[in-house]
Amino acid sequence: MPSKPSDSAANEPVPLGIAVLTVSDTRGPENDTSGDFLAEAALEAGHQLVQRALTPDDIYAIRAVLSQWIADASVQAILVTGGTGFAGRDSTPEAVSPLFDKTIEGFGEVFRGLSLAEIGSSTVQSRALGGLANRTAIFCMPGSTGACRTAWNGILKDQLDSRHRPCNFVGVLNNL
Repeated sequence: MPSKPSDSAANEPVPLGIAVLTVSDTRGPENDTSGDFLAEAALEAGHQLVQRALTPDDIYAIRAVLSQWIADASVQAILVTGGTGFAGRDSTPEAVSPLFDKTIEGFGEVFRGLSLAEIGSSTVQSRALGGLANRTAIFCMPGSTGACRTAWNGILKDQLDSRHRPCNFVGVLNNL
């Protein structure tokens, strides 16, 4: 019979392999402040940054990167910034949704609830979304650094922390 983990082991955070994808036709590595924020926040939380990329706002380019990461066992969560608005080339939801095995409806709902207090009714133009694909959590948020900060501080920091109660995604991602 397996032994029960000690209280100190149960309080130790479980680091996840995180990948960060910036979707943009205008940003490059030198000015990707949203991708920089997400990568730094994940590292500060004790996670490992295992992949990072920047791709144009093109459905098939986005799917190509995500499909590789979804199949990579070292990637347990993917943070996508950009392409979630209503501009002509904003196509992140269309690219990502077909890849989901399950949708995390609450991510977009809570994100828009949090951002309502920050940007008012403009939050209705956010198509932030989340889902699971092959035991990989994928969270898509707007391209602004402020929106990424809202999503990280208000949702992701806790939901990717194994110590957060009453529930978090770590057990689902690690098959616990």
